[in-house]
Amino acid sequence: MKSRLALPALLALLVLAFLASLAFGELRLSFGQVLGALTGGGDEIARTVVRDFRLPRALVGAAAGAALGASGVVMQAFFRNPLASPGLLGVSSGGALGAVAVLALAPATGLAAATLWALPLASILGAFAATGAVLMLAQRGAGTERLLLSGVALNALLGAGTSFLLTTTAGHFEVNAQILFWLMGGLESRSWEHVWMGVPAILGACLLLLPLGRPMDLLSLGEQSAQSLGVDVRRLRRQLILLSTVLTALATAVGGIIGFVGLVVPHVLRLAFGPDHRRLLPYSMIGGAAFLLACDLVTRTFPLGMRLGVVTALIGGPFFLWLLRRPR
Repeated sequence: MKSRLALPALLALLVLAFLASLAFGELRLSFGQVLGALTGGGDEIARTVVRDFRLPRALVGAAAGAALGASGVVMQAFFRNPLASPGLLGVSSGGALGAVAVLALAPATGLAAATLWALPLASILGAFAATGAVLMLAQRGAGTERLLLSGVALNALLGAGTSFLLTTTAGHFEVNAQILFWLMGGLESRSWEHVWMGVPAILGACLLLLPLGRPMDLLSLGEQSAQSLGVDVRRLRRQLILLSTVLTALATAVGGIIGFVGLVVPHVLRLAFGPDHRRLLPYSMIGGAAFLLACDLVTRTFPLGMRLGVVTALIGGPFFLWLLRRPR
């Protein structure tokens, strides 16, 4: 496909996935009924189903997919490695630990039940705390290899904390199930509060990221080359880490742990349309949104109630193995 057709094709794919997300479910609606409900027409039941339940879920899913796709491009450019992904620096693990802490303490504090915002806020705080440690290293002039190793160690440490909290809830079946469901990702029961909580901030972070496409191209040539071409590498690295953290943290806060979107989508689009980050960034945002909406459709139609994180892993896992075996 020629590059000039890529953007219209991806937008068409996103619109199709979005409309399908509004149409499919326990109550099947036609595209005409969906369009009627969105414009204020049609019957009352269709309007209620679309506006109160499916539209918030689709908006949250599209925003989370766009955030993870964009964050994947940033990580792969930052580390100059196509196998890098948003969870590499411990952001997702930090968000998971924060959310699991709220859920594990819920029987004693009632915090998660008291406010809808407690769980996402704890997730965001956990993600930023994890990134704070990485940023401290970045400010001290740590190279990408040292940051990568720090992220691996941080991931292991945060994962151990999450596992410990999970074991403390073994006697509370309901809490234990909530934690496991959250760790596997999902968009069930997403409401307009989740939309206001995540979508505007994700859009803002994506808009801030778009102008960094050209500096990311120069960074891919190597830090010394980028610096000789006028790029403030240290500042750019901080910007990329911060924006990637914001995007990953918000996606985790509204959707739980959803892996492989940031790995698969940017890599497929890079193979199809080239490595130019000025194009790859918007393409990955749109492609990530469409991909996650399509995966969410699978969770609704699969007879065993498949979780969203499981679906993305079933697609992303084999793709990751193919990347490792692919001749360079």
